[in-house]
Amino acid sequence: MKEYEIVYDLLKSLNIDYKVVEHPATYTVEEADKYIEDYEGTRTKTLFLTNKKKTSFYLLVMRGEDRLDIKALGEKLGAKGLKFVSEDLLMDTLGLKPGFVSIFGLINNKDKDVKVLFDDRALENNIITFHPNDNTRTMFIAIEDIFKYLAYLGYEYEVVDIKK
Repeated sequence: MKEYEIVYDLLKSLNIDYKVVEHPATYTVEEADKYIEDYEGTRTKTLFLTNKKKTSFYLLVMRGEDRLDIKALGEKLGAKGLKFVSEDLLMDTLGLKPGFVSIFGLINNKDKDVKVLFDDRALENNIITFHPNDNTRTMFIAIEDIFKYLAYLGYEYEVVDIKK
């Protein structure tokens, strides 16, 4: 079964509706936006971060057009040396490759050791976008349904302000 099919099946079992736009593989928000510009919803990017000692992991959902001051976020979280995870650690923790990172990677996080963060501006619209663990599709889903999905998996989330 393909990664996106696992996501679709889980959401169906939770009675969660979504819309999917299929497109060529994309690795940036800007690339994906070309294929979804006629659809409503907050375009997001999901970043997977760790502290210097690689003992804490953070999955940050933010608006696609926003930039992250990683040092400032690290200070807000009390996470010294906050940085992007390596490709190997991304695969080990979320079962994903770079360019595929989304909230749905949590399905593969057996240790449940990832802290989920949403930038407050990513939640300004009722609909939000993610790749369903496959960068040839963009999913449009209600924020309340993302929270339902997270609760099902046993994750809490924190809303943060990534602005300085």
